[in-house]
Amino acid sequence: MFRITIILLFISLGALAQGNKTISFKSDDGVVITADLYMMHDKTKPFIVLFHQANWSRGEYLEIAPELNQLGYNCMAVDLRSGGSVNNVNNQTMQSAMSAMKETKYVNSIPDIAAAIQYADEYYAEGKLIIWGSSYSSSLVLHYAGSNPGNVDAVLSFSPGEYFRSQGKPADFITSSAKNITIPVFITSAKGEQNSWQGIYEAIPSESKEFYLPDTPGNHGSRALWSKFGDSLRYWDAVEAFLEKIN
Repeated sequence: MFRITIILLFISLGALAQGNKTISFKSDDGVVITADLYMMHDKTKPFIVLFHQANWSRGEYLEIAPELNQLGYNCMAVDLRSGGSVNNVNNQTMQSAMSAMKETKYVNSIPDIAAAIQYADEYYAEGKLIIWGSSYSSSLVLHYAGSNPGNVDAVLSFSPGEYFRSQGKPADFITSSAKNITIPVFITSAKGEQNSWQGIYEAIPSESKEFYLPDTPGNHGSRALWSKFGDSLRYWDAVEAFLEKIN
């Protein structure tokens, strides 16, 4: 009830409309990346970069990011070029990519993820830097962490899988990167999705890895945390417990 009250308070103040501030910066190929910055604390506090699932936008985090603010984290919810619209928020990075005649497949979002992490690190994150992905982007944040050791401090991955074979990547594209991850990792998903990520999880050598599976059917991606779902508090409890361990 306390969490729901906080969420409703943010809604009443209009803070969920577009985050605290909508910003933009460029990916390496010139595509303009749009993001909502939820900067509620000093820069020394942990900073979480949030990435959305397929066909969606940074709007996936309209409810989640303010909740993370209340837990003591600064956040940035990022539009990746492979996306669409959710919660009445259109994906502006996708529009920029299409205007520039760039491809918008899942794998084409890899430079956007790298650019967003670099931008957060340069301008906002003086404390721990955490990356968080949903569905296809949850796989790509694992790929990033494994391919760029030392750049981030922890990863949260909601419903990852080897989603990229049809886009020209090897069948073990994410698993091969996961073998290099030594930082704390948290993986969760709907109950029936475990087979999609079990091999990835087992490949991670980190001694600080953990996963959560609900007793209920659960939900795919970060929307599992949306308050409209009856089991969302259980997901939140698992997320909070993980984040507390890495502070």
